[in-house]
Amino acid sequence: MNVPCVRVPRESGEATRQRLADADLLDHEHQITVVEGDLYIPVVAADSVPTEFEVVDFEPPTRETQTTPADILGYEPSYERLGDIVILDEDDTERAREIATAIVDSDLKADTVVNRASKIKGELRVRDWDVLVGDSTETVHREYGTELHLDIDTVYFSPRLATERHRVVEQIREGEHVFDMFAGVGPFAIPAAEAGADVVACDLNEAAVEFLRENAERNDVSDRVTAVHGDVREVADDYEGWAERLIMNLPHSADEFLDTAVRLAGDECIIHLYDIQHEDDPFGPGLAAVRAAADEEYDVEVIEEKIVRSYAPHEYNVCLDVRLTKRP
Repeated sequence: MNVPCVRVPRESGEATRQRLADADLLDHEHQITVVEGDLYIPVVAADSVPTEFEVVDFEPPTRETQTTPADILGYEPSYERLGDIVILDEDDTERAREIATAIVDSDLKADTVVNRASKIKGELRVRDWDVLVGDSTETVHREYGTELHLDIDTVYFSPRLATERHRVVEQIREGEHVFDMFAGVGPFAIPAAEAGADVVACDLNEAAVEFLRENAERNDVSDRVTAVHGDVREVADDYEGWAERLIMNLPHSADEFLDTAVRLAGDECIIHLYDIQHEDDPFGPGLAAVRAAADEEYDVEVIEEKIVRSYAPHEYNVCLDVRLTKRP
């Protein structure tokens, strides 16, 4: 039976599959199929597929039925995957344990199941976890061909931002100077180096920087990544005027570091400023902050205003891409 499929060249398959998965458009009842170098990705709602993709009728094989947690529970639980860790966000402890048991009894591959036990807290942005299954909070997460080793107990990491990270990395040119001001374990920095950039990656969390160095070696880019443990406001003394691209992924307070960003910026520099703002004006406050920090030295041009995801009722996690050009 023919079903709607997105047809893309094989080399674009993973990026396209991730885009469709993020939009809940994948048809999980049929298999993704390769024919003569093209990938056919089954979708559930052809009319909702972004117009940049080609949708065709195709007859893919039916996927073999597997037992899911929903089959066991009788309802669809909410969870995230991070490597071989499954992450729950349940206020009811008994319900969390019920879901964890169903995950173990299903065909879902998971070595560890955890439940969020606190909000993100402190300067290092870590949280507490209830480990329901397994005994390790370490995992290897794979994202667009990059492997990232991390421990969710000691570092912050969000798998939800994979598509956004890929959007930024696709803009990077070989030989570009990229400074990641809040780098974590390297989800921006490592792919940027894989794209050919020279990267300086800074973080206040010493454990994250150790993972970052390991991940640079794991992905064969340690010669292009300089990992620095410390406060970026102090680290900037050694890199004034160096950066051609700045990544500022600290949504609640990145604007407080814009003076440092301006110190780091070269004659021309693109800033990716992540922010949390109300839906009524998601980009205005960030742009005003950039202009306040940079206007004396730079012309400021907006390249793109990107809503990354919903964060809370009436609030968005956004990214403002701006170009700074130094005045003569």
